[in-house]
Amino acid sequence: MKDKKEGKEEVCPKCGSPLGEIVETKSGKKLQRCSTGRWNPDTRQNEGCDYVKWFPVEPTTLDEKCPKCGAPLLMMVTRFGKKMKKCSTATWDPKTKTAGGCDYVEWIKGTSEPLEEDCPKCGSKLVLFTTASGKKLKKCSTATWDPKTREAGGCDFVEWQKS
Repeated sequence: MKDKKEGKEEVCPKCGSPLGEIVETKSGKKLQRCSTGRWNPDTRQNEGCDYVKWFPVEPTTLDEKCPKCGAPLLMMVTRFGKKMKKCSTATWDPKTKTAGGCDYVEWIKGTSEPLEEDCPKCGSKLVLFTTASGKKLKKCSTATWDPKTREAGGCDFVEWQKS
């Protein structure tokens, strides 16, 4: 990867080898690995040099308007991978650590589709749940989550789906 300012290749700070191409993960994050390292999906581990340079996910403007002020909404991804819609007029002042502009935020959660299959544990119907990052799992329709006590309730059957 050439550095536009100096005309040099970017090098790995760990081993000095050139960095590889910028690639995008399934969840939409972009990264650049050391050219001597690679990800092995079978063992789910790095092989060779393990340096990875992560790039921030740029916000995208949506065709939706803010329900509070009417400005366009932005789709943003937090540094922990959570997705949210937020008003484009929202600002953050790092010096005073205060927010400005419109404060509208909508966190993106997963979606559920009812299935015609019965739960092998309790006999209730299953649902196909798709997370905000696109991962899919079958779970019992009686499963619940109490955010105040942070405890699960109902049936605990979960079956992750291969993509």
